[in-house]
Amino acid sequence: MDDKRVTLDDLASIVADRAAGGGPPSYTRSLIEKGVAKCAQKLGEEAVETALAAVAADTKAVVSESADLLYHLMVLLHARGIPLEDIYAELGRRTARSGIEEKTSRSTG
Repeated sequence: MDDKRVTLDDLASIVADRAAGGGPPSYTRSLIEKGVAKCAQKLGEEAVETALAAVAADTKAVVSESADLLYHLMVLLHARGIPLEDIYAELGRRTARSGIEEKTSRSTG
């Protein structure tokens, strides 16, 4: 079994490299060429599959579907031109206060 760990930063970089082309045809590039709507559709499908696996209490499927979900999130972010750093910054902002306080500020603002 390969123990290579891939971080979200690694995955974002892999997606960017594959989207840029120049190499053999890639699934990543084909998704991005189909546009943001197709990328969003795939992300939604993977989110549902992840949730269903969780409800079925199938740990192996949850892990597999979660990997698919994160991949498709990176593809969508790339297609929209949103760097992962922006997501990290938003998470940092949100975790600087309690979840209840953060949710309240979003619903009133």
